[in-house]
Amino acid sequence: MSPSDLQILIDKNRDWAAQVVARDPQFFRNLSQQQRPAYLWIGCADSRIPATQVTGMAPGEIFVHRNVANVVVHTDLNCLSVIQYAVEVLRVKTIVVCGHYGCGGVHAALHDASHGLIDNWLRHIQDVAEKYREPLAAIEDRAARWDRLCELNVIEQVVNVCQTTVLQQAWRRGQEVSVHGCIYGVHDGLLRDLEVSISGAAEIMPRFRQAVALLETPSPLRSPTS
Repeated sequence: MSPSDLQILIDKNRDWAAQVVARDPQFFRNLSQQQRPAYLWIGCADSRIPATQVTGMAPGEIFVHRNVANVVVHTDLNCLSVIQYAVEVLRVKTIVVCGHYGCGGVHAALHDASHGLIDNWLRHIQDVAEKYREPLAAIEDRAARWDRLCELNVIEQVVNVCQTTVLQQAWRRGQEVSVHGCIYGVHDGLLRDLEVSISGAAEIMPRFRQAVALLETPSPLRSPTS
């Protein structure tokens, strides 16, 4: 980034901060005193899906972790640390795993494209694709197949969140926290509920199976978008 590129960001920051203060003179003073988000958002690093903007939330209302293709890996200490801090320190009650249609990471995994180092990360999505190889192959339209893997990836990652030691321990001690999966349409700006909402260990597999089955049910809110 050249100095001029950085200055663009600084100038835009100054304009944004001035607008916020004009609306609420105490906004930043109050924000600096505490962090009490109600949500943890685990999303894709794609630049088109900033969590607070697509949900209409303000700074401080969502705790965010993002990576390529919104993957939750049980050996990823970065993601696990975020989940632990959110659940045990911030005491969030709602965790949202959000994918999006047209995800480049999912596309690369689906078509076994090679992009270097990131191929190791995308291996996790290829595992999802292999798990659902037959139902995915039955979808003739390539764009619809891509959409379906984006949806299935979210559902699988919701289960991965639920199976972490952090969530398992939280539920054992009676802490109220639920995990949900949704998917975002870059083409229309809308979030779609994938109907995989889990609030306890006993719900994981029944809700998982139900969500996967519901993908086969036509829905006006879940349509091919790629």
